[in-house]
Amino acid sequence: MTVQTVNAIAAGAPKAPANPRVALFVTCLVDLIRPNIGFAAVKLLEDAGCRVEAPRAQVCCGQPAYNSGDFASARRIAQQVITTFAGFDYVVGPSGSCMATIRKDYPALFEDDAAWRDKANELAGRSFELISFLTDVLHVTPATSAMNATATYHDSCSGLRSLGIKQQPRDLLSNVTGLKLVEMQDSDVCCGFGGTFCVKYPEISVKMVSDKTANVDATGASVLLGGDLGCLLNMAGRLKRLGKTTRVYHAAEVLAGMANGPAIGEAEDRP
Repeated sequence: MTVQTVNAIAAGAPKAPANPRVALFVTCLVDLIRPNIGFAAVKLLEDAGCRVEAPRAQVCCGQPAYNSGDFASARRIAQQVITTFAGFDYVVGPSGSCMATIRKDYPALFEDDAAWRDKANELAGRSFELISFLTDVLHVTPATSAMNATATYHDSCSGLRSLGIKQQPRDLLSNVTGLKLVEMQDSDVCCGFGGTFCVKYPEISVKMVSDKTANVDATGASVLLGGDLGCLLNMAGRLKRLGKTTRVYHAAEVLAGMANGPAIGEAEDRP
């Protein structure tokens, strides 16, 4: 039983309805940089029996504003997100970072506004990171996909510390035909991205991502996997600058059998 499952049971999470209506929280980075992750999320959810929609009115989760102390802007953004995702059985996103913002930070944003606090708590209760949702709520194993490679996995800070996501992706990836998972040293240590952190403290960020990529390289793995695109972009960029050939993918792409194109940070094939 995973940490997230224990947490869900302790919180009295209701049993998932049959064929739930799920709203996909696409995330800014997925929308702008790696749409393949969003398509992979849709496939995984539909294969699990969900009816998936991606509301057009969705916007950023507001984390950059929140982390920068601009709580007025963060509240306005949160209000739009709360309104946009009303009425769905679940809201699911392929990012522990964004979903932790919705689950943990939204209620805190409205602690002095009872009406919006109740709405924020209601949304938080039905919002989940993708891998956690598949394992801890739906209790499904995706249809078998294949990847003949040795891979290592990076645990993103938000997913791990805020949402208890650790074993879930490893459990699902263990079912991928041909994929061998090896653990890197300090897999649970920050990669140095941290949203605005890498902009505010670039020297520290570079040292952190350099330590992380050295640990990736030490495993001998040809593939690096994770659950947050921000982390993956940061590590892929550093690996490229160091001349490494490690290919980087979101776990959802591998689980959905959609990791057969250019990896994160690689140029797209053009006719």
